[in-house]
Amino acid sequence: MPMTELLVRGGYVLRGDGHVLRDGVVVVEDDRIVDVGGRELLTKYPRYDRVDARGGVVCPGFVNTHSHVAMTLMRGVADDMDVDRWLREKIWPIEANLKPEDVYVGTLLGCLELIRSGTTCVNDMYLMMTEAVKAYLESGMRAVACEGIFDFGDESRGEESVRRSASLVERFDGAGEGRIRCFLAPHAPYTCGPETLLKAVEEAERLNTGLHIHVAETRGEAEKIEKQYGVKVDRGVVEYLDRIGFLNSRVIAAHCVWLSREEISTLKRRDVAVSINIVSNMKLSDGIPPVPELLEAGVRVGLGTDGPSSNNCLDMFEEMKVLSLVYKALRDRPTLMDAGTVLRLATRGGALALGFRDLGLIEKGMKADLIVVDLRRPRMRPVHNPVSNLVYAGKGPDVRTVIVNGRVVMEDWVVKTVDEERIVEEASRRAEELVSRSLEQKV
Repeated sequence: MPMTELLVRGGYVLRGDGHVLRDGVVVVEDDRIVDVGGRELLTKYPRYDRVDARGGVVCPGFVNTHSHVAMTLMRGVADDMDVDRWLREKIWPIEANLKPEDVYVGTLLGCLELIRSGTTCVNDMYLMMTEAVKAYLESGMRAVACEGIFDFGDESRGEESVRRSASLVERFDGAGEGRIRCFLAPHAPYTCGPETLLKAVEEAERLNTGLHIHVAETRGEAEKIEKQYGVKVDRGVVEYLDRIGFLNSRVIAAHCVWLSREEISTLKRRDVAVSINIVSNMKLSDGIPPVPELLEAGVRVGLGTDGPSSNNCLDMFEEMKVLSLVYKALRDRPTLMDAGTVLRLATRGGALALGFRDLGLIEKGMKADLIVVDLRRPRMRPVHNPVSNLVYAGKGPDVRTVIVNGRVVMEDWVVKTVDEERIVEEASRRAEELVSRSLEQKV
């Protein structure tokens, strides 16, 4: 393929050092940022294709560290329920009727939503993930694809599930010019026993890849583990996982709502990363995770949306604002979780949580995953502080242009990689058929 040569010019640019450039320029060659500066770069690179950022702010693309993207097809079918009923009465029965094409189309629908709201990289744990990988390759997104692992108390089922998850890594890790990574994904310690969890650790070491898992999402998780697997979890889920040898720097743990101070220290000591999913946790009444304490302890933290059946959207702007406001209100401290901190969690923090050291900053040598957010709408004016505007006033539809791995996938609100109208229609049809099949089976 010919080399990409781009100049993103004319807007505010959020540098990695926290400095904001006015009328800045970002230079991209192939998949990397090669220069960042002012208007003098226009004459230094005169023949490069120009991406107009005037009236906007250029920032790193958002990194969504936890989702189940194909669950777009289940948006709105299981609202206003606690997580146990949500899973057992609605989600798992519907998922039992999923077809591979459903996952492909549902993921494509999610890709459109992610791109349009400024997410350039998503960590996606779900089923039939070969179909999801097809969607990510087609859409141009960066993704971590994780085939979920379950045993539900059946060790042989767990072994087969681990093999399937490992096979995804072997087939697709590094695909799409490196845009696709694949992790192993034990669903949770209440759906995977100790043997399955440790087999996943062994395979992750063999394949030199990551591990993604739900941890301490609900208050009663320890009791569920004890009941299902007959093990003692008297000091918390994190301490249980540490005791059996599961925790290490490969792990990114989603939710982590119910943690003791000792468990926070354990996460730091084992260099485990945490994905915070504040909107989903609130909607399901799971609780509020101790994010200030995690950050104070030095734990790697990123933000995620969770799936669009429990959130019900994939908009990282919403995650940022809610995350900031929740702690100000609960702790009676308006300075807590300030705009700059929250934006870093949604970009650089997420990248580091996933182990991507060359992502999430606008600096030379970094991957060219960039978004241009329009600042000309009434709610985004005036621009006293573009970071504040992004976190407290910004919304998904403000994203004007998206660049992933040096490729423009959306420009001036037009997605260039996939047929949006066809995908929306096909996803709507498949969602109706999927839910209908599930209801008929229950009857």
